Amino acid sequence: SQGPVIGVRYLQAALLFLAICVNYIARLNVSVAVVAMTDADPAHPDIPAYEWTEAERSYILSSFYWGYILTQFPAGFLVRQYGAKLILFIPTLATAVLSALTPYFISWGGWVAFSVLRIVMGLFQGLIFPCIHEHLAKWSPPKDRNRLGVLAYSGSDCGSVMAMGISGLIADSSMGWPGIMYVSAGLCLAWCLLWLLLGANNAPSSRLVGQAERDYIERSMKREDGFHVQKIPIPWLAIWTSVPFYALLIVRSAQGWANSTMQLQTPAYMHGVLKMDIKSNALFSALPFVAMWCMSYVYLAIADVIMSRKWMTLTTMRKSINTVAYWGPAAALIGIGFLDESQTALAIALMTINAGLNAGSGIGSILTIIDMSPNHSGIVMAIVNGIGNIFPLLTPLLVGVIVTDTSSRGQWQIVFGMTAIVFIVGNLVYLIWGTTDQQPWDAVDFLKPLPDAELNQDGAAVKKDAAPKKAIEKAV
Repeated sequence: SQGPVIGVRYLQAALLFLAICVNYIARLNVSVAVVAMTDADPAHPDIPAYEWTEAERSYILSSFYWGYILTQFPAGFLVRQYGAKLILFIPTLATAVLSALTPYFISWGGWVAFSVLRIVMGLFQGLIFPCIHEHLAKWSPPKDRNRLGVLAYSGSDCGSVMAMGISGLIADSSMGWPGIMYVSAGLCLAWCLLWLLLGANNAPSSRLVGQAERDYIERSMKREDGFHVQKIPIPWLAIWTSVPFYALLIVRSAQGWANSTMQLQTPAYMHGVLKMDIKSNALFSALPFVAMWCMSYVYLAIADVIMSRKWMTLTTMRKSINTVAYWGPAAALIGIGFLDESQTALAIALMTINAGLNAGSGIGSILTIIDMSPNHSGIVMAIVNGIGNIFPLLTPLLVGVIVTDTSSRGQWQIVFGMTAIVFIVGNLVYLIWGTTDQQPWDAVDFLKPLPDAELNQDGAAVKKDAAPKKAIEKAV
């Protein structure tokens, strides 16, 4: 028996969905807020406006990632030590507090204070995705992994929609851009309460899960009693010498580059080149992420059919979907760069297609981390996400150098063309060297020392004085 069809494992995935959603709102609302902050509203003269240069705006947009990449690696260790329930709660609560303080900080210190605050927010939010992956690995049996993973990670699409769409409406209201920050703080606080009541580190520790569902989860993952209290050593050498690991790292880094371009630069492109006002700019900026959110479930349905009918292996299915999710948007991005304000509808359509196709990257490559290493998924995610998010740190600065005039279509063509090339190369590496096979170094006993005595071929005991050496040889 698998327990209830929609059991507590789905509740945990739904909580992860909401966690990503509210934190993304607080993370990404800056792209709309910065446009509102630098565009005085005559209808609301009491709301402050600032004259920031393009370079200063690029510092604000990238500053989040300066802190974000620093806590990825510690997050992998912290979640192994203390569990996702505590470690995921801390950054969300901190994000709520920092969001509420943002208007005060800006009035006091301008763009510099805003950037510093965003760095601190990034430091806290760097803990989130290693926690998400570790929590999914604890709760997701292989049969349910696609559904649970898509449900959880589609929170990023929902959060992007909310950050773009709702932020524009709030900025255009009497609340102005400060209201964006206050609403973000309230949503994060509400999630914290839900998480404290309903979250659990694993099935055996949950007071809500039934016996049948608990046994199903633990049995399908081949876990023995007491599995969750043991400390599995991390096979660092084996991870860093694994070719599939590097393929995964490269393909996810390509996604990080593309995400930062689409999420943070879309409002500036639509405002500068397409000449759209702040309200419609925010709404249409959100439209691609609506497509992404919807298409993530379409990809899930396709994956379920493929796997249930055994049309492809898991590796082939993930690579096929990832190819559509990367190379389709690459073509769309190149086309977008040739459009101007007279072709606004076509530009929006291509952006929507771009984002909708890219939604397959969740099933296509991010869940491969759990496939390859369910026991070390938090650590592997910390490495992949940490290195991959160096690019979102750099791309706003690069865009600030390339795009000196936001109304220049030629400058935006360079930005979109570079992103398309990154998409193509990243997926090609994944096609050649990527795999979903569970790696040998994921075994619980991979680094377990051999006993002092072993039997030789004749059955005689042989004294072993180099047990650690065997572990090192296996790691290599």
